[in-house]
Parts: sequence; structure tokens; C-alpha cells
Amino acid sequence: MSFIHSSSDVQTQNIGQDTKIWQFCVILPEAQIGSHCNICAQVFIENKVKIGDYVTIKNGVQIWDGITLEDNVFIGPNVTFSNDRYPKSGNKNYKLEPSLVKKGASIGANATILPGVTIGESAIVGAGAVVTKDVQAGTVVIGNPAKEINKN
Repeated sequence: MSFIHSSSDVQTQNIGQDTKIWQFCVILPEAQIGSHCNICAQVFIENKVKIGDYVTIKNGVQIWDGITLEDNVFIGPNVTFSNDRYPKSGNKNYKLEPSLVKKGASIGANATILPGVTIGESAIVGAGAVVTKDVQAGTVVIGNPAKEINKN
């Protein structure tokens, strides 16, 4: 059985078993969330989002349309995802660019993930990194722009 804190606005029915959703979260109706996830306080999850099993999303994260988090992913506090390369209010030419975080990857606190990026399986993105291009499986990246420092 899942736990949803009473202060959260969870509109989706697509939540797996034993997932915990903490205070002040907003989750829109079409979002898909797997089993055994931990969605910490003040997280926003938009509609066209897929979250696998055993995913942890720490406080202050927004998961926008087009973002997929596979199984066993860790998203640190205040990680910022984006899905529009040229954001502009009222943009009639809006082009959603999906991003994918593959199985077992970890993204450190305050990292920024630009649109259309894939974070490879078991990769690690260091705290504060700005990811402007794909991160290969099993690598560690840090900095702005994020650069590979080693294989993990």
C-alpha cells in the first residue's frame, strides 16, 4: 500500500505499491509512478512523465512533461530538468524535447539537465553540474558544462 501525505495534491491513480509521497507535492493526473518510490516534499510531477520502480526524488524537484526516470534512479535535492530549449511565454512554436535518466543513474543536488539529454545507466552527475549533452553509461560528470572525470 502506498502512502500519500494529506498535504499533497496527487491527481494520478498510476502509483505503484509501497510508494511514499511526502508533504506539499503536486502530481498531475497522467503521471506514471512505479513501486517502492520515495517522492520527497515539495516535488512537482507533470502529466507526460514516467517514473520506474525504486526511484528517489529529493525535495524541491520538478519533473516536467517528457521526462522519464527508469528504475533505481536517484534525483538529488533541487535538481532542475528542462524540456524546452527556447522557453518563452506563450510560445506557439513550443517543441518538447524529452530526456531520459537510465537505470541506476544518480543526479546530485542542484544539477541542471538541459532538454533532450540522456543520462546513461549507472552514470553519476555531480552536484551543481550543468548537463548539456548525453552522459555515457557508467561515467561520472561534474562542472559547467558537465565533463567526464572517470568511469564509476
